[in-house]
Amino acid sequence: MNVLQGVGRIAHQSLRRTICTSLARRSTYESDGKTSVTILNKEADAGLMINSYSQYGFRLNNDMVVIGPMAIFSRTVLSWNVESHEDINDASLSLFCAIEPKIDVLVVGIGDHTITPAFSKKIIDFMKRYKINVEVLGTEQACSTFNFLNAENRVVAAALIPPMTIRVNEDDLMRKQIEVSRSFEVADK
Repeated sequence: MNVLQGVGRIAHQSLRRTICTSLARRSTYESDGKTSVTILNKEADAGLMINSYSQYGFRLNNDMVVIGPMAIFSRTVLSWNVESHEDINDASLSLFCAIEPKIDVLVVGIGDHTITPAFSKKIIDFMKRYKINVEVLGTEQACSTFNFLNAENRVVAAALIPPMTIRVNEDDLMRKQIEVSRSFEVADK
C-alpha cells in the first residue's frame, strides 16, 4: 500500500511539474504586436506636461517649476496674472484668444473651489465669442485633461491656479513612508 501511495505521489508531482512547465512556455509571447507601455510625461516629443502640483505651483515634465498660477501651452509656459478664481475675467482670458495658432480647447483649473454654473457660464460665454471650447474643472482634473489632450496632439492650452489644499491618498502616504525609511539606511562601503 505504501509503495502505491509513493508511486502515486511521484506521478502527481511529475504531472504538476509538466503542467507548470508547459504553462510557463505558453505564457511567453515572442512575436510581433507585443504590448508595450509608454509613460507620456517622459516622452520628449509629447510637449510640456504637468507632473505634479502643490499649493505653491506646478512641476513640469522637463523638471521646470512654475510658482503660482500658470498659462501652459504644448511647448510654452507663462505666468498667469491672477490671484484666485475670482480674478478670472475677460481681461485675464484675452491671452488665450490672441495667440496663433488658435487653440481648440482651453482647460481652466480653478484650484479646489466649487465650480458654480454661473461662474462656468461666464467663462464659456466669453470663449464662445472666439470659437474656443472650454472645460472648467478643479486643478487636479484640469492637469490630467491638459496632459491627455496635449498627448493627442490637440491645440490645447490650460489656465491653472494651484489649489489651497492638497488631497492626500494612500499612494502618497506609502511613498512618504518609503522615503523616510530610506533616510535611515546606512550605505555599505
